[in-house]
Amino acid sequence: MSSDETRRARRTPGCRPRRPGRLDPAGAEAIAGAPDPAELADAAHTTAQVLVHRGRASDDPDVVARLVTLVETEGMETIAALWSGSPADSLPGVLWRLYALRTWVRSDARIVADRYRQGVSAAAVHDVVAGVAQLPSAADVVQLVDQVLTGVYTRDLDVALERAAAFCRVVATGTAFDADHLDVVDSVGADRATRSAASLLRTADELAGAADLWRQGRLE
Repeated sequence: MSSDETRRARRTPGCRPRRPGRLDPAGAEAIAGAPDPAELADAAHTTAQVLVHRGRASDDPDVVARLVTLVETEGMETIAALWSGSPADSLPGVLWRLYALRTWVRSDARIVADRYRQGVSAAAVHDVVAGVAQLPSAADVVQLVDQVLTGVYTRDLDVALERAAAFCRVVATGTAFDADHLDVVDSVGADRATRSAASLLRTADELAGAADLWRQGRLE
């Protein structure tokens, strides 16, 4: 069709483009909207309880190993979508914090080990509770977080949470020391370290609180 014919067709009433039709109520309801928050919460609690029960009911070390390495198989995005919105005083919220802690430690193991070494003599926790060597290597801190998650599925969950909380407090203390050192030469880095220390302390408090709830039979 030539350009003149195209212009004439556009002016012809029968060739006018149709207006979008109106969506009736039934059709509108058929379009999937945002997930129901109540359904998401139910899914988070159900999956957390199933995983913990499965790990604690199994004598197979391969099952526990797969649960510990869940992020590697399912992806951090999947874990976050499932549990990251859960409150700290819930089982899915606790699992999210532990898996997030493990992911962070594995990605920055050298820095974490250095900050642990700085903080271990000053943090108000017993080193045995933290469960890591006095002068840990990067491999030591990675091993610790794996041991903590293993404990969630095989031992007393409150003890595992207390170990994780103590570890967070030690690393938070070392991170605060780092912030003081950086303040002289890198104010931006110092501010970032200060925020990280505060976040670790908040996580430590949340994990310790969850340990108390577990002992009371109220962590769901």
